[in-house]
Amino acid sequence: MEAVPARARGYVAAVALLALFCLLPLPALRTPWWALGLLSALCAASEHVVRRRFGGTFYPVLLAGAFLLPPPAAALVPVPAALLSPVEHRPALLRRVWRAAQPALAVWGAARVHWALGGRDAVVGCDFPYALLPAGAAVLVFCLILTLLDGGLRAVAQGVPLRRAWRGLLSRSLAPVAVHGLAGLMMAVLWRSPYGPVAALLVLLPMCVSWWIFAQYHRERAAHQATIRALVQAVDIKDGYTRGHSERVGQASVMIARELGMDDDRVETLRFAGILHDVGKLGVPTRLLRKDGPLTPEERRIIELHPEYGHEMVRGISFLGEARAAILHHHERLDGSGYPYGLAGDRIPECARVVAVADAFDAMTSTRSYCRARPVEVAVAELQRCAGTHFDPRMVTALARALERHGWHPAVTADETAREAPDPQPVPGPRTGAPR
Repeated sequence: MEAVPARARGYVAAVALLALFCLLPLPALRTPWWALGLLSALCAASEHVVRRRFGGTFYPVLLAGAFLLPPPAAALVPVPAALLSPVEHRPALLRRVWRAAQPALAVWGAARVHWALGGRDAVVGCDFPYALLPAGAAVLVFCLILTLLDGGLRAVAQGVPLRRAWRGLLSRSLAPVAVHGLAGLMMAVLWRSPYGPVAALLVLLPMCVSWWIFAQYHRERAAHQATIRALVQAVDIKDGYTRGHSERVGQASVMIARELGMDDDRVETLRFAGILHDVGKLGVPTRLLRKDGPLTPEERRIIELHPEYGHEMVRGISFLGEARAAILHHHERLDGSGYPYGLAGDRIPECARVVAVADAFDAMTSTRSYCRARPVEVAVAELQRCAGTHFDPRMVTALARALERHGWHPAVTADETAREAPDPQPVPGPRTGAPR
């Protein structure tokens, strides 16, 4: 509990009180308690199976409750699942309260809208396609409430600005929840039909199959991410002078991407690009990476092949998307003097221009064998000096703004007594290039 900020605990408490307020009319209503109990038990069982085997949240039963029950009763459907499900992280009580209160409010809001638009009569009378209108409005309200509450928690718990806290939440959740809403509507219609609740349960079978397919995709993605971590660790072992450099470049790339207003998917892609930008060093002989003294022209040409090696290594990882282009082109320069292809200006992919700035910034703000870490202000000034020739001015400005807001904490990545040869393509004046 101590690790959770006081404002976050207060926020969760306020949401819980609001959920309790929504339940106050319940004693005065004619509630079908048997249906409420059956839906609650079904919700708890499905949540247990989905969370344990697939991960994520299963909404069809919740939305079926919104279509079948009065709003205060519908708000009770997710409570047993939240109270009985295991909690992996502390504080357990606070997390259980949040898991109960957030969906309770969302289901209550969806049920209110559904009933206000005559959805109950449409479900009882199997009035299609009219039944789709109140159901669609209820799903939209359900998503909006979940988004507002999630974004609010991010804002108070992590100090994220409100606009950024809500960015992308609704767009990512609306389509999956709409599918769950359609399944919930089918459950509600069959529940009210002569076949009863048993027929409604049959709707969950295709949903479970689709959820299994979705879970398989996420397992494959997790396997790719494990592969990425292994590649980065291999690079760190081979080129020990720059240990931790890849992760910090990924962090700086994320800062730039968020400052530019990129959506969360692109931000994640750029994080991968930053982490993997030097993976091609696995194809460079270790003796060159650790050579004492200057490189020969031939050795320089070999090292300059590492972006192409890296691009080939990650070619088969489909979800990386444009990160592959960043790996290939992160040593290109705006004036065309970079490598491997000498691209200039807008011909350099945007993601590569982001990683180039992040890479150079971390190289300057980390202590290495050939120089000590520079202050952030000095590094930013050097990037600004080279903006327009070596670096994209827009990326440099975005990084400078992000640093003003969040700061930077450079780390030592090599022993001060170690020695490393100069960068294969140094920037004139103070050093801004990434280490080889």
